[in-house]
Amino acid sequence: MRIAIYAFDDITLFHLSVPQMVFDEVRRLGLADWATVVFSDHPGSVRSAEGLTIGGVAGPDAAADADLVVVPSWHDDGRPSTPALQRVLADASARRAPIAGLCLGTFALAEAGLLAGRSAVTHWREFGLLTSLHPDIALDEGVLYIDHGDILTSAGTASGLDACLHVVRTRLGADAANQVARNLVIAPHREGGQAQYIERPIAHDRSDDAIATVLDWALAHLAEPLTIETLAARVHQSRRTFIRAFRAGTGTTPAAWVRARRLDEARRLLETGTLPIEHIARDCGFGSAVTFRQLFLAEFGTTPSRYRARFTTA
Repeated sequence: MRIAIYAFDDITLFHLSVPQMVFDEVRRLGLADWATVVFSDHPGSVRSAEGLTIGGVAGPDAAADADLVVVPSWHDDGRPSTPALQRVLADASARRAPIAGLCLGTFALAEAGLLAGRSAVTHWREFGLLTSLHPDIALDEGVLYIDHGDILTSAGTASGLDACLHVVRTRLGADAANQVARNLVIAPHREGGQAQYIERPIAHDRSDDAIATVLDWALAHLAEPLTIETLAARVHQSRRTFIRAFRAGTGTTPAAWVRARRLDEARRLLETGTLPIEHIARDCGFGSAVTFRQLFLAEFGTTPSRYRARFTTA
C-alpha cells in the first residue's frame, strides 16, 4: 500500500511524523509492503512550525496513485486550503482512494465537500470554528476518530496515532496493530473521546497507583466476575471512592473498561487460535456466547465468526 502524506509550511513536526511513524513501522516490522511519501503543493521543501526545513518533499503528482491520502494537520485559523491540495483530494475521492484528515486536517476535507452531511471530529478547541464554516457537519467530541470507510477524521494531536493504528487494525488485523503499538510504546487502543480532556483536569493524586494495580490484576482474571465491588476490594476502597478514582485515572467507568478489555482478549483469541466461540465467551468472562456475540457485533459491526474468517492467523 502506498500512502501519500501532505505537508505545508508551518506544519508541526509531530503532526507530520505521526502517519509516517505508524505506517513505516508496518514495513519495518515486515507486516506488509507499505510505503509513505510526503508531498506538498510544489516539490522541494517546507518549513516546519519549529523552524526546521524539510527537504525532499514531492509535488502533488506523488499522490496521484496513492492508496491512502493523509492530511495530518492544518493551520489553526482554518484558512482555505490550497488549490493543489483540493485537486489531490478531489482526484482521490473520484478514484475511491480513502482519505484521512487528522486533527485540523479535517478542515481541508470539509472544504473539499467530503464531509457534507456526515459525522466528523477534529481538535475540540476548533469545534466552533469548523461548525461556523461548515454547519452541515455533525461533530462528535465523544470519539477519538470516525471512520466512514472512504473518509477518516481524528480528534486533536495524539489522536492521529489512534486513527493510524485503526487503519493498520482494519487492514491487517488487531495483532499487527498491537505489534506496531508495542514497538512505538503507545496504547493499541484508547477508550473514550475528547470530552474527557475538556471536562476533567488531569489527576495528580496517588490513586493512580492503586488503579494501575487493579487494572493489572483484572487483565489476568478476565474470566472471573469483575464487579465494581470485587475491583474496589482489591485496593481496599469503597465503591463510591473507587468509581471516582477509576474515572479520574482512566477516563471511563469500570464496567466499560472491563468490557473493552474482554473484547480485546476475544479478538486476540479469534485471530490466533481455533477455540470455539462458546469457549472464548467463557474464557473472556462474557457469561454466554449469546451475550458475547451481541456485544461483539455492537462494538465492531461484525460477528465473531466473520471477524475470525477475516483476521485469523491460526
